[in-house]
Amino acid sequence: MSFLAPPPPSLKAAAGVPAAGIGIPWPRQRLDGRRLRAAPAGLPRLASVQSVVLDIEGTTSPISFVTDVLFPYARDNVRKHLDATYGTHETNDDIALLRAQVEQDLAEGVAGAVPVPPDEAGKDSVIDALVANVEAMIKADRKITSLKQLQGHIWRTGFEGQEIKGVVFDDVPPVLEKWHASGIKTYIYSSGSREAQRLIFGNTTYGDLRKHLCGFFDTTIGTKREARSYYEIWQSVGVDRPSQILFLTDVYQEATAAQAAGLEVLISIRPGNAPLPENHGFETIKSFAEILT
Repeated sequence: MSFLAPPPPSLKAAAGVPAAGIGIPWPRQRLDGRRLRAAPAGLPRLASVQSVVLDIEGTTSPISFVTDVLFPYARDNVRKHLDATYGTHETNDDIALLRAQVEQDLAEGVAGAVPVPPDEAGKDSVIDALVANVEAMIKADRKITSLKQLQGHIWRTGFEGQEIKGVVFDDVPPVLEKWHASGIKTYIYSSGSREAQRLIFGNTTYGDLRKHLCGFFDTTIGTKREARSYYEIWQSVGVDRPSQILFLTDVYQEATAAQAAGLEVLISIRPGNAPLPENHGFETIKSFAEILT
């Protein structure tokens, strides 16, 4: 069965789907050391796919939702959150992670990093330093666990108070429901924390979409531009071969990493996404409705 719904030739060109014969820059070796097979000339097939792994930003959700809603909310509320929760076990853990990251950043000369004083300096001094570091991290859009974990805890307040609603593209909910009904297991893999992912999909403008999802992965399993991360996901989702997993992302480097681990890959083309390299070699979609099951 065809993996993508084939548009008429004129529409296919307009959709930016690469023509057959474009060279796909596959890595020469897989993680097991074997040479990769030649890139397929035609469309991939979904017949053997048992699981789907989805990126969020630029794939299931507009980039603007992250940059214009989530990031500003975390930035504007970080001081309020730390002040209200200071001394709790959860926030103590957040601060410990941030301290470790800041120490590493200072050693590496990362711009915006400022020392965090010891607890003995007092709550206000510690929070002032943490806020300065978090604001710099958000501005640089850093994909680090310490920041993402704290952001998830701040966003929880926003979602629980109905200040934030998760935004997904209109074509996403019906396809998630269809995949779930047909037995295809769907997972989320994002640089945002697993808690943040659950909040986004549990509180969307379409209701709670978590009923269609089987699990969540974040950077604790590895960064999204490393093939090893996708190998670990394969080991976790219960399929026999990595080629039984379809990964959707808007980021070329993530696509190449997943492909190196043996996953099938589609790149999402959405409004506001960054441009792809010329002749990138991946199949693309502009809507989940283009994917046949």
